[in-house]
Amino acid sequence: MKTTQHSKTHLFTVNLYFQQAVFGLVIGLCLFSVISPPIALLLGVLVVNVFGNPFVSFNQVAITFLLQFSVVGLGFGMNASSAISAGKEGFLLTIFSIFSTLIFGILLGKWLKTDKKASHLISCGTAICGGSAIAAISPIIKSNENQTSIALGVIFILNSIALFVFPFIGHQLDLSQKDFGLWCAIAIHDTSSVVGAANKYGAEALQVATTVKLARALWIIPISLGTAVLFKNQSGSVGTKIKIPYFIGLFILAMLFNTYVPATATIAPHIVSIAKIGLTITLFLIGATLNINTLKSVGVKPLLQGIFLWVFITALSLMAILYFS
Repeated sequence: MKTTQHSKTHLFTVNLYFQQAVFGLVIGLCLFSVISPPIALLLGVLVVNVFGNPFVSFNQVAITFLLQFSVVGLGFGMNASSAISAGKEGFLLTIFSIFSTLIFGILLGKWLKTDKKASHLISCGTAICGGSAIAAISPIIKSNENQTSIALGVIFILNSIALFVFPFIGHQLDLSQKDFGLWCAIAIHDTSSVVGAANKYGAEALQVATTVKLARALWIIPISLGTAVLFKNQSGSVGTKIKIPYFIGLFILAMLFNTYVPATATIAPHIVSIAKIGLTITLFLIGATLNINTLKSVGVKPLLQGIFLWVFITALSLMAILYFS
């Protein structure tokens, strides 16, 4: 009996070391820029479903830190004047897309009879900034772990698809760098996939997409306050914690340094290169959250709501950009 138990422990230890080695190998490929962000995402999905994830407990913390670090680092490659111009152009479209997505999400949720809290999380994630919005809204509406996981699963699945589909459509429609960057910022959920898709399309697209997306992320604050009022009216009690994306302030500072402090020019390209590597690793880790159990737990109705909302905002924003910008 003891021998059998010892053998199982030994096999578990060997398996854990092997999983860690596989993870280390892929992260090494990311560090040396051997693989692109979309390929890193695919490898994450492949690795977690074939070998497993030995760092499950640290995965989400690492994703949050690396994404914020990467976004701030990318600020050192951007010009403040161009960013302000891009932000102005995307402002009205941002407001219109956020509120139309939220309203359509409410109607879809009622039609599909999706769980109310999961439906609201999916709508907010689609309207604002994916996982970050869900993380901010979930404690306010006191969603349980299952409701939050379902919403995150839907968003991560669609984000993964967007990373490949958007650049392809952009090239087929011959979208300009500016138009593609604006479209990414409006229609792709998570900042990581927005930056990944825009970076693949071009430098100008990356600048427009990052600026507009981060300005969009600030809408977490008013939407969180509105959610608190809405769910308090419905249930009589609600959580009060609102997560403010403070790292956006650091991104703005980095951009200002790059624009107005000449000495920054010598180190800025190196910081941007490191930030892009950080983004690639982030996408690998995001892919490593999409195991088969996550996909099974999502369910048909929430996934349908997420798809319908995504198609709605994708088509609406693309038409607005093509015909009114």
